[in-house]
Amino acid sequence: MRIVIAEDTALLREGVAALFTDAGHEVVAKLDRADSLLAVVTEHEPDLVLLDVRMPPTYRDEGLVAALAIRAARPDAGVLVLSQHIETAHAVELVGTGGGFGYLLKDRVLDVDTFLESAVRVARGGSALDPEIVTALVAAGRREDPLAALSAREQEVLQLMAEGLTNAGIARRLWCQERTVESHVRAILTKLDLPTSGDDHRRVLAVIAYLQARAVAG
Repeated sequence: MRIVIAEDTALLREGVAALFTDAGHEVVAKLDRADSLLAVVTEHEPDLVLLDVRMPPTYRDEGLVAALAIRAARPDAGVLVLSQHIETAHAVELVGTGGGFGYLLKDRVLDVDTFLESAVRVARGGSALDPEIVTALVAAGRREDPLAALSAREQEVLQLMAEGLTNAGIARRLWCQERTVESHVRAILTKLDLPTSGDDHRRVLAVIAYLQARAVAG
């Protein structure tokens, strides 16, 4: 896949680029600022854009603003945000733009195989949310919770779906049969009254409903 990297820390920027290159991917551009990122993405048409949340000049939310602009202009490009900070409200907004979005804490890069797997999944239209971000959402209050109809086990499965795990991955995490997970997923999609469409798209809609509920509760 073709990748654009926007990260102001040179060591991390070059290190991540090397990981992708060693795995057989092509890094078509590397930037240390976010203000020119959309133009670079338009020029190179990458499969994946990896970017930091806080970048020059203010180190506040330049990366997230750029991510939203990219999602609007190039919805076919995956966007993977790396950050040292948990910004749950922005995660909800970006996931709401559809599939092809990931939000990981920077220390996840140390698990190289899992990080690369997450990046490929996002580039292909899937999701990858850091467990700590998902946990922060779950820890929020539950007033007017649209997920109240789900059982505790179904909410656990939905939380793992939000992390980007497949049914097989969820089964391994919960030490159960994959067909059991499939049953839980069907129940979740039914109870959330999601529109009939492709299974992958319905999973994305379920994750969006999950994140929106957690954000509202907070």
